Amino acid sequence: MIITWLGHSCFKIQDKPGSDGATVITDPFDQSTGLKVPRCEANIVTVSHDHHDHNNIASIKGSPVVISGAGEYEVSNVFIEGAEAYHDEKQGAERGKNIMYRIDIDDMSVAHLGDLGHILDAKQLEQFEGTDILLIPVGGNFTIGAKKAVEVVSQIEPRIVIPMHYKVPGLKIDLDGVEKFIKELGLKPTYEDKLKISKKDLPQEDMELVVLKI
Repeated sequence: MIITWLGHSCFKIQDKPGSDGATVITDPFDQSTGLKVPRCEANIVTVSHDHHDHNNIASIKGSPVVISGAGEYEVSNVFIEGAEAYHDEKQGAERGKNIMYRIDIDDMSVAHLGDLGHILDAKQLEQFEGTDILLIPVGGNFTIGAKKAVEVVSQIEPRIVIPMHYKVPGLKIDLDGVEKFIKELGLKPTYEDKLKISKKDLPQEDMELVVLKI
């Protein structure tokens, strides 16, 4: 599997390189973010919520299946489960609902938490049991910040953590940088252009923190 960060909450997740593999794009953003708009081809696009920095489906090439709600889906041998959550700590009263996705691809399980605004409850946690790779917002202000992100990491206990939705050069949205989360989590990160991994290579003992470059 190859995971490439395209910025903000947008990732390209491939089971293998090339056009014969399956490609999932998560939360494509528009130009108002200040970042380079993703224009990849994909089989599947997941949308966590209907905000301009997460739902720019039109920028994605091909004829992808768009998944934007809770439920179970199967496309191109990729199994996806959407779970309802909230964009804030007041059950959506401030910023509305948020869909978290469990993406089972290439015999591994990737969790994309969208713009999560709270700690997980027992039902939500059950849906993400056995997560191998966790894509989690850490920038605060509009989502959980560093401290609560670490709490959610402790709840899910993934093998690999990849932070997202934090301040990067050019981003016009007011978020914290990733450094707060790195310090709070207390793990030494590895920095990668993209994560290439197979099931046999997943860490077995200690959790790993991977910070992807745009």
